[in-house]
Amino acid sequence: MRQVTPLTDGWILRHPDGRGEALPASVPGCVHTDLLAAGLIPDPFLGRGETEVAWVGRRAWTYERDLAAGDSAHERTDLVFDGLDTVAEILLDGRPLGRVRNMHRSYRFDVTGLSGRLTVRFASAYDEAEAVRAAVGDRPGAYAEPYQYVRKMACSFGWDWGPTLVTAGIWRPVRLEHWSTARIARVRPLVTVEDGTGVVDLAVDVGRTEGDGTGVVDLAVDVGRTEGGAPLEVEASVGGVRARARIGGTAGTVRLRVPDARLWWPRGYGEQPLYDVELRLLHDGEAVDSWRRRIGFRTVELDTSADAHGTGFTLVVNGERLFARGVNWIPDDAFPSRITRDRYRRRLEQAAAAGVDLVRVWGGGIYESEDFYDACDELGLLVWQDFPFACAAYPEEQPLRGEVEAEARENVVRLMPHPSLVLWNGNNENLWGFRDWDWEPALAGDSWGEGYYLGLLPRVVAEVDPTRPYTAGSPWSGSWLRHPNDPAHGTHHSWEVWNRRDYADYRLDVPRFVAEFGWQAPPAYATLRRALPGEDLAPDSPGMLHHQKAEDGNGKLERGLARHFAMPEGDFDRWHYLTQLNQARAVAAGIEHWRSHWPVCAGTVVWQLNDCWPVTSWAAIDGDGREKPLYHELRRLYADRLLTVRTEGGRPVVAAVNQAAEEWRTSLRLRRMTVDGAVLAEAEPELAADARTVALVEVPAGLVPAGPEEFLVADAADPCAQEPLRALHFPAADRDIPYPRPEFEVALAPEGVTVTARTLVRDLLLQADRLDPEAAAGRGRVTLLPGERVTIGVRGWKTPDPETARTALYCVEPTR
Repeated sequence: MRQVTPLTDGWILRHPDGRGEALPASVPGCVHTDLLAAGLIPDPFLGRGETEVAWVGRRAWTYERDLAAGDSAHERTDLVFDGLDTVAEILLDGRPLGRVRNMHRSYRFDVTGLSGRLTVRFASAYDEAEAVRAAVGDRPGAYAEPYQYVRKMACSFGWDWGPTLVTAGIWRPVRLEHWSTARIARVRPLVTVEDGTGVVDLAVDVGRTEGDGTGVVDLAVDVGRTEGGAPLEVEASVGGVRARARIGGTAGTVRLRVPDARLWWPRGYGEQPLYDVELRLLHDGEAVDSWRRRIGFRTVELDTSADAHGTGFTLVVNGERLFARGVNWIPDDAFPSRITRDRYRRRLEQAAAAGVDLVRVWGGGIYESEDFYDACDELGLLVWQDFPFACAAYPEEQPLRGEVEAEARENVVRLMPHPSLVLWNGNNENLWGFRDWDWEPALAGDSWGEGYYLGLLPRVVAEVDPTRPYTAGSPWSGSWLRHPNDPAHGTHHSWEVWNRRDYADYRLDVPRFVAEFGWQAPPAYATLRRALPGEDLAPDSPGMLHHQKAEDGNGKLERGLARHFAMPEGDFDRWHYLTQLNQARAVAAGIEHWRSHWPVCAGTVVWQLNDCWPVTSWAAIDGDGREKPLYHELRRLYADRLLTVRTEGGRPVVAAVNQAAEEWRTSLRLRRMTVDGAVLAEAEPELAADARTVALVEVPAGLVPAGPEEFLVADAADPCAQEPLRALHFPAADRDIPYPRPEFEVALAPEGVTVTARTLVRDLLLQADRLDPEAAAGRGRVTLLPGERVTIGVRGWKTPDPETARTALYCVEPTR
């Protein structure tokens, strides 16, 4: 059987300071984390440390360790790197083994019988990118950094939420593999369901040793090759079913049929049963290698058919049409080698707890590790996987074209077993950029990536993984005959809102699928205190500005606030509360509107779930893992049942969104109230929403608010929720509403803090991390009517008392 020897220990890093000083190195890891561990650079996440380490990405670095590859028990030994970041030469005792230039691939080198000093010599990614640019010509991009010229995580070069930390290193595991006769080189599990029977076709490619061991060759070719060699078979099992097949030369296929296979469903639609698949490679009846994965039986389609509203974009899993409740995912750390299995699990559990059922892996990052997709399989989170192209024109010449095809083929095969993966996407915003961002005249006919997105990548997916749909990009209307970002066709990115317009404008249209939209807010207060030690916090203080990467980000925050609130001049705490509140309200305006228009709109994917460092950004979970008010808002917005008020023909209409599998029938309590607490009129119409539908209830004329001092309250019982659902409709901006000064009582409860309102208290928020950096609140904003009470759960607060709790409670206050 194949034996594996991890090469984790014994590495050193050569520090290029002219003395060749050797530092201990961690593998997997990167240069930055090794320098941090040695105390040679400041933490780039703190203060302005990022600028002090910029030199690291512009140097060459060398990793070394001793290697003994001899193993007399096996015919062949391979040195395998799962990931090298990015441009490197690999040598053994000075003898070149190979050169690499792609972070997104693995590499294998024959080191049979060799030993000596293993050296991995990394060039600066900047040097490689500039050399490629010089060879193929300049290409436009959203940022000045040369990320489109090297197959590396693009956001290493900085983004409008991320630091510029251009990494290098052995970022994924490295090992020796010892084997004889043959090994399993590649397995493509094609998983389908036919009339209730689960079908798995395992397409197997093998590598063989030929000759006496001195002239070893490794064959791993496409199906159909029939070279000679030792007779081989594959034996596979899944769900109690076994099957065998012969290997013809270097390839073969074995089929397994599992009767009455249990279907894998996205969360909220059913369970997530996973089946263990084991495949063994046999020579003369003895196993020489094995392969194990988990799979799930399910079908997935993408319905892009035309209808009266344009061109749809609806995911269909096991025949069930879905409204996708999604979030965009970026690398969870600027240094991806630090992301552990537990950290992936924690972040994705947070997503699932917020009602999310789809995670889009964005194209400026990476193909994530198996730990990410394993967690999604188990949690029922659908994965939309971008190929790593984002916001730039990408050359299609060599050396990039061959690297793109190689990485695509490898990663499509690697991720195929995961039932959570339901969509391949060619790129992020590049088709849109070509049309709208003045790329076309600048390119003057040069290649820019279209051949990847409309040619190479769909061909690879069709050949290698025909069980999943592919879309050319996001946004993409499906044809050059339409604007790439046409909201009536395919996927849409809504960025006029935030960049130039108020979030109320989300309600002006109904895109078919909103793949990106969002609003910024600063991270939690405790996160800012840790990231900016000793700073006198202000929106424009040096550290705050450094940790704001968006162009005119603070200006957009302030203009967004001014449309709704009086600006809190000189009061950072108030500014912090209002900007976080505005973020939650903005995302709510979009999701409530678009969900209420299902099935015309078939999904929303919020930009973004997570951060890679402490920063003011669009994230719901900040760079320290703290949940912003937006996160708790998502829990309400993405619940199976949602109550909202939308306007039709100038009149408010209550929309009851029912994504549950059961019908929703209850009475709807409507109240027209004044901000002073008086009830002017009320009614209790019936609400009836069938499963997976939206029901609309007209608001009687006598219940429509007549001015800024009035508002509408809609309440409905939901047996699936812990408390009744509520929707509020205020016809005016907060700055124009004559709110009373909020009055409320605060008391401790065994599980947290209880607040009792004496007046209208709008958007009450407990910022628990102000009580203790380890404390977290169990809910976000809540509006209380006079006499109402809420208990806000708090965990991690070591010394609770009611007066301290009051200092961490914020709500909307009158402006006059």
